[in-house]
Amino acid sequence: MKIVIPDDYPAVMAPSRAYQALLSRAEVEYHGDLPGSTERLIERIGHAEIIINIRSSSKFTATVIDACPNLRLLSLWGTGTDNVDLAAAARRGVIVTNTPGVAAVAIGEHCLALALAVARRIPVIDGEMRQGSWPRGGVVQLHGKTLGIIGLGAIGRQFARIAAGIGMRVIAWTMHPNPALGFELVPLDTLLETSDVVSLHLRLSDETRGLLGADQFARMKPSAIFINTARGPIVDEAAMMEALSAKRIAGAGLDVFDREPLPNGHPVTKLNNVVLTPHSAGVTPETVEAGLHLSIENVWNYLSGNATNVVS
Repeated sequence: MKIVIPDDYPAVMAPSRAYQALLSRAEVEYHGDLPGSTERLIERIGHAEIIINIRSSSKFTATVIDACPNLRLLSLWGTGTDNVDLAAAARRGVIVTNTPGVAAVAIGEHCLALALAVARRIPVIDGEMRQGSWPRGGVVQLHGKTLGIIGLGAIGRQFARIAAGIGMRVIAWTMHPNPALGFELVPLDTLLETSDVVSLHLRLSDETRGLLGADQFARMKPSAIFINTARGPIVDEAAMMEALSAKRIAGAGLDVFDREPLPNGHPVTKLNNVVLTPHSAGVTPETVEAGLHLSIENVWNYLSGNATNVVS
């Protein structure tokens, strides 16, 4: 079957060991730049039977899927599926797979790093020291504090374990509660009102879009730190910005945003109580290689009649 990779920029697939293994077994049409438009994406994949997709900036809308009459499998690198019209894929009989769990360790570590950077004011203090100051005090200890996890998927559970390991109390709310997961489950309002750190770990969907808005931020403690490594649109960005600007919450560590890349001069870049990273929480060499390998393994399993990690 013809395999097309439409969007490897910046390149992660091409330099990987997983890609070399793929080339040894299959005919691959590789594109090292982003399509840039729906029309260009269709030009690249209209003839494809299997697509391995790298970047969520490539949108598989109903229009795109309908323009690919031979498409049978869309193998996504990553866990997010908000760039795919899953209903359209199901209607056309296209199987969609992803790579769950491979980034959990890396993103869990990143969540801790963001929480510590905000709590300890590391970027601000570092900047002041580089200007010749010797700032004292004004930092927060996380040991003994309460972490509220919103969403107990693989990443949420990993961060919960890490936080418990440094002495934090962990509580959680999830859309599909399961006491067997081993964490104290509470209503969402209770989590927001009692947590010192609130960390978001949900997939973006019609159900979760805008889940956290003005009412939710108003429930948080003035000393609370908000962490988001999930998806920007799960949060009402304007409400979050207002809460941060007015210091109604203490700070935030953000890896994801409504618009990515973050536009130059975005107001969030002016706030000294926010630590920013460029949607890179899961981008470590170990995670990248494992995820790419799994995206290719999903192809082989599909071809053998035993599809794995099927989303739709």
